[in-house]
Amino acid sequence: MAILAIRTIGDQVLASRSTEIETFDAALQRLIDDMFETMYDAPGVGLAGPQVGVGKRLFVYDAGDGPEVFINPELVVADGEWVYEEGCLSVPDYWWEIHRPGHVVMRGLDRDGKPQEVEGEGLLGRVLQHEYDHLEGKLLITRLTDEERKAFHRTMREKLIDS
Repeated sequence: MAILAIRTIGDQVLASRSTEIETFDAALQRLIDDMFETMYDAPGVGLAGPQVGVGKRLFVYDAGDGPEVFINPELVVADGEWVYEEGCLSVPDYWWEIHRPGHVVMRGLDRDGKPQEVEGEGLLGRVLQHEYDHLEGKLLITRLTDEERKAFHRTMREKLIDS
């Protein structure tokens, strides 16, 4: 297994919708294993393909019940609301209170290509939605208010000028 480089804000792969996975081979299994190692090393609770430069629809996660994989996920239910402080490995060192649905149901495939459905609330529901956003080409900052996003961009510009 290997630790992969985590792509950060400004990288184009993070701004593009990922493509479906059609081949379940040894290369995919190796990528999944490397993504788990990278996620635990970061440390994080989820990691999507685009975050390691792979524009494919997969993510790995561990919301406390052990390592899991979603391939070609589809968010079929999202209801309620839960506000929670959230960060992102691709936007390091920033945390915001983010509004998201509090309950979700996601369908997709597991690492062997078998259908699966996961229902999540709390942290699990949050992780599923966060990683799904990455596959849609959305970063956490798209969930911020206009004022929060402007403040973030202002801070990023100031860091660039100072560096």
